[in-house]
Amino acid sequence: MLSYRHAYHAGNHADMLKHFVLCLTLAYFNRKDKPYWYIDTHSGAGLYDLNGSEAQKIGEYRQGWQRLQQAENLPAELAAFRGRLKNILPADHLYCGSPWLAQAMTRDNDKLRLFELHPADFQHLQNNMAEAGLKRRGTVSQSDGWQSLTALLPPPTRRAVVLIDPPYEEKQDYRRTADALKNALKRFAQGCYLIWYPCLSREESHTLPDTLKKLSPQNYLHAELHVRSPRADGFGMHGSGMFIANPPYLLAEQLQQNLPSLTGLLAQDGGARFVLDVQTA
Repeated sequence: MLSYRHAYHAGNHADMLKHFVLCLTLAYFNRKDKPYWYIDTHSGAGLYDLNGSEAQKIGEYRQGWQRLQQAENLPAELAAFRGRLKNILPADHLYCGSPWLAQAMTRDNDKLRLFELHPADFQHLQNNMAEAGLKRRGTVSQSDGWQSLTALLPPPTRRAVVLIDPPYEEKQDYRRTADALKNALKRFAQGCYLIWYPCLSREESHTLPDTLKKLSPQNYLHAELHVRSPRADGFGMHGSGMFIANPPYLLAEQLQQNLPSLTGLLAQDGGARFVLDVQTA
């Protein structure tokens, strides 16, 4: 299926968690002079117009990015994250996807490999990345990111941040994600793998984190941000999660200090909560 369009959901609560974790991870990798690769298996369009018909139809950004913009007394890392996003966005009515954030944070000697299968989003991604000047250090491919990932590993730099962020429209997406991590770890065990997933009232969503933990049992970080209680009818996404294999050393402490504030800020009812589970070798 190719019907999923992130433009309808850009800047929502799930983006706040995903992009905050990605921002902290890239900042950590930037601490060393040695270059690294950033690989994004499901890149989307890269940049989104919050005044556009898609974003306005649902308006999810109002309970995500808009709340963060208006927040006061944020912890240091959350405040820095908000400031970074404001600095890299070309206009106030735009919000970034992960490729735009990554190209802004990576350095001239780092490499980016971006994949997007949806024809319209691929064209937008190409145009947006060309505008950002990515051509000199990255490639954009209209192909299946799951299948393309393994062939890139290990990267010549032996350092990599990999974001696996599929739409999970089909039940098979959960299995494909787990298989992708399994195969990637076989080829490049020391890579940093970030996997986003939705928190839904369906079995595949509940079981995915445990499946991923079995693939990297000695070194992982698992975080979830629930903005509301699950609905009685089981409809909709009540939160989202990030699973990181080989997480940055500082990430657990940073999330412990910031997730309480982020959860309170994005809460939609009394069922809002966060999960933080860490295992390090």
